[in-house]
Amino acid sequence: MVNMTDREQLHREGYVLLRRAIPAEWLDDLRAVFDAGVKPSDQWPVPRGMDCRHSLLDLDSTVQAVCRLPQLLTVVGELIAERFFLSQVEGREPLAGGGQQQLHRDLSAQRPGDMVAALAYFDDYGPENGATRIVPGSHRPAPGEPPFDFNDESRSVRLAGSAGDILVFDVDLVHAGSLNSVGARRRSILISYFSEVLYASHLETLNLRNIRMDTSERFDPSNFALGSKAASQSTDRSIDKLISFSS
Repeated sequence: MVNMTDREQLHREGYVLLRRAIPAEWLDDLRAVFDAGVKPSDQWPVPRGMDCRHSLLDLDSTVQAVCRLPQLLTVVGELIAERFFLSQVEGREPLAGGGQQQLHRDLSAQRPGDMVAALAYFDDYGPENGATRIVPGSHRPAPGEPPFDFNDESRSVRLAGSAGDILVFDVDLVHAGSLNSVGARRRSILISYFSEVLYASHLETLNLRNIRMDTSERFDPSNFALGSKAASQSTDRSIDKLISFSS
C-alpha cells in the first residue's frame, strides 16, 4: 500500500512514475494500434508538429483500458482531488532528429491541480530516444519565487525506463520532450484528465482536438484513494512496487 510519505512526496514533487504499470501482454497490441493510427500532420484538424508521429487511437479498447488502470486513476484522483473525467488520449512518437522541446508548463485551467497529464510508454525510453525531462517540484512555486527560467536546465531530470511505464504529472509541472538522437522507437500515448467542472469548455473544442471517444464517464477519487483495495488489485504487484520518484 502507499503510505502518507508517498502521498506527501507526490504532492511535493508534482509527478510519479508508475513502473511497468501496463500489463506486458498488452504491449504488442498497443504498438500495433499506435502504428495503424498514425496520420500525417495535414490530416489533423490542427496540424501537428513535423518532428513527431501522431496517432489517432482513442477508440481502441486496449488504449481505453490503459487510461482506466486503477493505479493510474488513483494518482490522478489524488492530484485533482475532485471528480474528474478522461478528456483526451493521443499517440506521439519523436522521429529521428526530432522531439526536442524547450522546458514549459501546460498550465491548469481554473485552479492549480485541475488538470493532470499522463504519458504511457509503449517502448523503452532514455536519453538517446527522446525521453521526457521534468523539473521536480516546479508545479507550485513558492510565494515570492521569481518566474521559472525555461532556458535553465540545471534542475531538470531526464527520465529513463521500460515499456509499460506511465509518467503521471500535474500539468503545471515544468517538463519537455527530448531529442531522439538515434531514431529508436519511442511510442507513447499522452492522456489528459480534467476536473469535472471543466467539462463544458472541453466540449467546445472536441473537433479541434479530434476527440472521437465518449468522455461522459466520471471518476470519483474516493473510489481510487491511495492505499485502497481497488488501487492495489489491478496487478499482482502492490502499488508501492510500481511507484518511483527520481532524485
